[in-house]
Amino acid sequence: MTQSPHLPLQGIRVLDVSQVMAGPFACMMLADLGADVVKVEPPEGDQTRSSMGFKMKGPDSMGFLNLNRNKRSVTLDLKSDEGREMFYKLAKTADVIVENYRPGVVQRLRIDYESIKAINPKIVYASISGFGQSGPWASRPGFDLMAQAMSGVMSVTGYKGGKPVKAGVPVADIGCALFAVYGVLSAYIGAQKSGEGQHIDASLFDSIMAFSIWDMSDYWGTGVPPTPLGTSNKMSAPYQAVKARDAYFVMGATNQKLWTRLCEVLDRRDLLEHADYASVSLRLKNREAMIEALEQEFGKRDSAEWVDVLLAAGIPAGPILSYPEAFSSEHALHRNMCMEIDHPNEGKVKNIGFPVKLLGTPPTVRRHPPLLGEHNDEIFAEVNGAAS
Repeated sequence: MTQSPHLPLQGIRVLDVSQVMAGPFACMMLADLGADVVKVEPPEGDQTRSSMGFKMKGPDSMGFLNLNRNKRSVTLDLKSDEGREMFYKLAKTADVIVENYRPGVVQRLRIDYESIKAINPKIVYASISGFGQSGPWASRPGFDLMAQAMSGVMSVTGYKGGKPVKAGVPVADIGCALFAVYGVLSAYIGAQKSGEGQHIDASLFDSIMAFSIWDMSDYWGTGVPPTPLGTSNKMSAPYQAVKARDAYFVMGATNQKLWTRLCEVLDRRDLLEHADYASVSLRLKNREAMIEALEQEFGKRDSAEWVDVLLAAGIPAGPILSYPEAFSSEHALHRNMCMEIDHPNEGKVKNIGFPVKLLGTPPTVRRHPPLLGEHNDEIFAEVNGAAS
């Protein structure tokens, strides 16, 4: 275990009563910033421990190992009186609880906010679910795919007229995790002033809908429902993936200055003087013909060459990288976005790096992703000692 004194959340205890992604990711963010995160697992463990198909050296999946660093693990059967009583002891020592059961389950287990508030009035209690703690869809299962579909996000993903497409990464899960952290930290700061915690209701559905600013602003302004645009953008053009001689790359000439510069780089004065492309709104209206004309020029060189040429001219551009290419890029390496953690079963195990760099108190890996129940004796001794 690496010691990292003076991290911002040092001294705060979080009970992570969650599984799979949104809750564990939120709690890992808190742990990375110094919180003492105790992962409270059922006797069989978080289902993510065994959720991925390929075999590791030990019983835990690579997904689990990337969602649970800097935590301690205890196992409790919350359906039993003994497990519930131990959870109450833990809750008395906690500042924050994060759970992601389906609404109604924590009430049946008697570990809901009102039950915990009665023994710890300052508790900040975050409930993560698919559709929130209230409303006609509240009891539905909370999965990223359903949230993407029912929030409108899938209706604008992919290409017009194509099959439904979800985002390539779990934007509802991760978005909800980050909004939950924002709620937890806000409520915790408030509790330090008021002496009272509160219940936070975070949902995948609400969180992913918060990403729809441009689409809904457009709809509320025009009355026209947004549709998929592929890689292009409703605000400006050209701003999308374009095809070079060997492959696609991305570029953007999002204002008049950049459009002028692009036409000069391409030696296409005719495009600059073309009436259909004289303004941003006209380039949006005539995007398809404009992109076809641009790709005639881009098709004369390879994508890497075009990226260099455009960047040298001050025009935003970049290659389309695979994940292996992105994580092995010189920039990702410089930013430490791929790191290795020492693990008792796996030896060196890869982890995605810290997404936010606190330059004064940089996050560090203090603990490996815990083995199931690894800290039972340690933590139970702590809480029993606190209760005596």
